[in-house]
Amino acid sequence: MPPAILTAQHGTSPAPRPASGLVDDIIETRLWLEEHDWLYALLKSEHNVSPTFRFPDLISACVALIFSHDNAAARIFAFLGGELILRTPHSPRRRESMWMPQYVLLQAVQRSSANRHPHPKFQLDQLTTACVALCRQEDSTGALVLHQARINTAERITRRTASPPAS
Repeated sequence: MPPAILTAQHGTSPAPRPASGLVDDIIETRLWLEEHDWLYALLKSEHNVSPTFRFPDLISACVALIFSHDNAAARIFAFLGGELILRTPHSPRRRESMWMPQYVLLQAVQRSSANRHPHPKFQLDQLTTACVALCRQEDSTGALVLHQARINTAERITRRTASPPAS
């Protein structure tokens, strides 16, 4: 496994950056170790086969699963304010990536009024970690995450083949 990365002292994450400018870019994020370790175990699981999903697929599947509920933002902020906030703010994180469509969902939550004064301001790594943690709470086996990764991949391929290539 790659070494853990500590965030800056004030809990900020680096600005997400697209990989190549395509619609299906990946965005860099970070995961707190507990959630990263759970996803790593799922990555190496005997159930992650044909195809073998990687971290961008697994993280994006977690985000998509949480946003499949009407109360996604409320669930995310409940986890952040009730559980993640109690962890040390200097906890190490691991650098990973997610797909752009799921980043857009988290970006909307990050920009929402629930993440503005007078409420605490949570960063992308915290929002991403919340989605993974909530999926782990829902189904510790990861079966739902792997199923959603298949759905996301099929949708991504459909979008790619439906849109004409950029010139």
